[in-house]
Amino acid sequence: MYNAKNYTEQGGDKTVIGGTLEIKEGAILIGLPTALNQADSTATTIEDLVTDFNALLTKLKNAGLMKLE
Repeated sequence: MYNAKNYTEQGGDKTVIGGTLEIKEGAILIGLPTALNQADSTATTIEDLVTDFNALLTKLKNAGLMKLE
């Protein structure tokens, strides 16, 4: 008996990847969330760096790339 690590369930609504998913160069993924660009930090103080970092966290959370707790 053979159990596949990667399979699509009957009906095609769910695909399970239990092995390695390799995405080749040049491939295009669609439907994944993306975050707005965060400009490079030019902070010269810790306070400014914290502001820049928090802006990045907010963009990641708003894009659905980090869970809001």
